[in-house]
Amino acid sequence: MLNLFLLLFIGLLGFYYWFIKKIRTGLSKLDYYKTRYGGEEFISVVIPYRNETENIVDNLKSLESQSFPENKYEVIYVDDFSEDDSAIKLRNAVTKKNVKLYSVKNSGLKKAHKKHAIEYALTKAKGSIILYTDADCIVPPDWISAMVAGFEENTALISGPVKFKSSETLFDKLQALEFAGLIIAGAGLIANKTPMIASSANLAFRKKVFDEVGGYRNLMNLSSGDDELLMQKIAYDTDYEVKFCFDSDAVVVTKPNDSVGEFSQQRKRWASKGFYYQNKKIIFQLVFIFFFYLGLIIQPILGVFWSPKFLPVLAVSFSVKIIIEYSVLKKGEGIILDKIYFPLFLLAEILHIPYIIYASISGLFGNFSWKGRELER
Repeated sequence: MLNLFLLLFIGLLGFYYWFIKKIRTGLSKLDYYKTRYGGEEFISVVIPYRNETENIVDNLKSLESQSFPENKYEVIYVDDFSEDDSAIKLRNAVTKKNVKLYSVKNSGLKKAHKKHAIEYALTKAKGSIILYTDADCIVPPDWISAMVAGFEENTALISGPVKFKSSETLFDKLQALEFAGLIIAGAGLIANKTPMIASSANLAFRKKVFDEVGGYRNLMNLSSGDDELLMQKIAYDTDYEVKFCFDSDAVVVTKPNDSVGEFSQQRKRWASKGFYYQNKKIIFQLVFIFFFYLGLIIQPILGVFWSPKFLPVLAVSFSVKIIIEYSVLKKGEGIILDKIYFPLFLLAEILHIPYIIYASISGLFGNFSWKGRELER
């Protein structure tokens, strides 16, 4: 029995090494789209928002300051029943004619509010290429140009980089490092033709392909997933290409969570869609990753109360995790991360273990708060 458990933990380590190595290999395949978009397609930027009084004017200013020709794009804001003065602030701050303001119609939905707002925006959108971001984000001046540069004839969707705003607090720095890991992992998986992770803070797709796959049909039973589940629909149900724009000009900046409670709710929301991924192989891989992390908690207990043979396996597992994850994060330096400080990274690696266990289990049950709403998965 002892040897069986030891082999199990060694097998989980082997799987995790293979999975992260796959991400690292994918990152080496990423193209940089340095040739700016020269096509004739019109671009629609869609921003659904709810209760964003602190952020929405800055978001608007960044979108009105794009280097992209003003007559080649429009910005569509959709108010998702805000309970603050976001809509008033936005209306008073608009200075460009290509900015359109709408309010979502009451659908009676108890979940999937954001998906409903996006679909409503698309009924108003003139563009053949849709970009969307969140109202709490700041986009750089060349954002539109960088994100649409990779659209070729068979390209259906491009995911883009997102990072947290720089901060001096330890909690914010840990969040930034963890979030960068997610974005970089998503980039590597996309490049390896196994799309899994994407962020609605920075996503572009062809409107006709959205319609071809039925939009969010069959996804309205989930509160989350307007980004990853759409990407997976396109990647696994069609012959179109999905890309990642690993370009510093495309990096969208958003704020870290203000508290541990907000962070917890956000990660529960993100984790809640894992069992609904399009590719069932991905679900099995996520289960194995969960058990790898669970093993990192169980092994020291077994090492103390059963056999010390578990402790060397634990040491090797944690060391391999540190080394290979550090090598992946290094790929994002200069684009998603300014610099990786190893003591901070080491602390994040330790905290990462209970965090993954908690997020996975809590996401499975699926209840969370978002923008003043109590939602089920």
